[in-house]
Amino acid sequence: MRSGTFAPKLYQNFTGILQCDGYAGYNLLANSVTRIGCWAHVRRKFYDAAQVNGKTVASVPLTLIDEMFAHERQWQHFSPRVRRRRRRSQIRKLLKRFWKWSDSAQVLPKSHLGKAITYAVDQRPTLDRLINIGMMDWSNNASERNMKRLVSGRKNWLFSTSPAGARSTAIWLTLIESAKANGIDPRAYITYLLKELPQQPDFADPAQLAVYLQWHYPGARHQNKKTTDKHQAKNAA
Repeated sequence: MRSGTFAPKLYQNFTGILQCDGYAGYNLLANSVTRIGCWAHVRRKFYDAAQVNGKTVASVPLTLIDEMFAHERQWQHFSPRVRRRRRRSQIRKLLKRFWKWSDSAQVLPKSHLGKAITYAVDQRPTLDRLINIGMMDWSNNASERNMKRLVSGRKNWLFSTSPAGARSTAIWLTLIESAKANGIDPRAYITYLLKELPQQPDFADPAQLAVYLQWHYPGARHQNKKTTDKHQAKNAA
């Protein structure tokens, strides 16, 4: 699963943006995939390097990264366009200071700090790319938390003793997590699917099934409108 050839196989028909860590296997992806980095993974390296006798010692790179995240927390509900504008005006200067420090730091390459710097510098293009892609978060923590639910509940997935069982688990968890991401009660959504889908033909085409996706679910319309109105009001402020 972590070999260099796995990522190209997994994403061979994918076109779009992929947010990921610094795993070297992603370097083999086709040009159809636009890679962007994750600043949470970068932060973890500098956080570990700042640990002295069980305490976190303030450091320039860690402070700058924390400032970036502080800004992002304030903008998390803004539209992609507004987030991009804010990043260009406020985070870009923090990035310049971060890279300037990284380029001039005199540290041992094999030290924790040296490894943290190398990890960040090796991904510099993908990390900088986030400035201009406001639709993506500053890190992929939200995605990782969603995937970790599979690991934390694995004792409940005992039927996944085969590739077919694992695929079934992936399908159900995708439905559940996608419902949550769209502000929908997963139980109500799955109940809706179990009632409605059996009425479709056995070989329904994608267009017939698309109307059952989470963002078309009747119970999501009011919730999504309220969320959109709230975000627009914040962006206009």
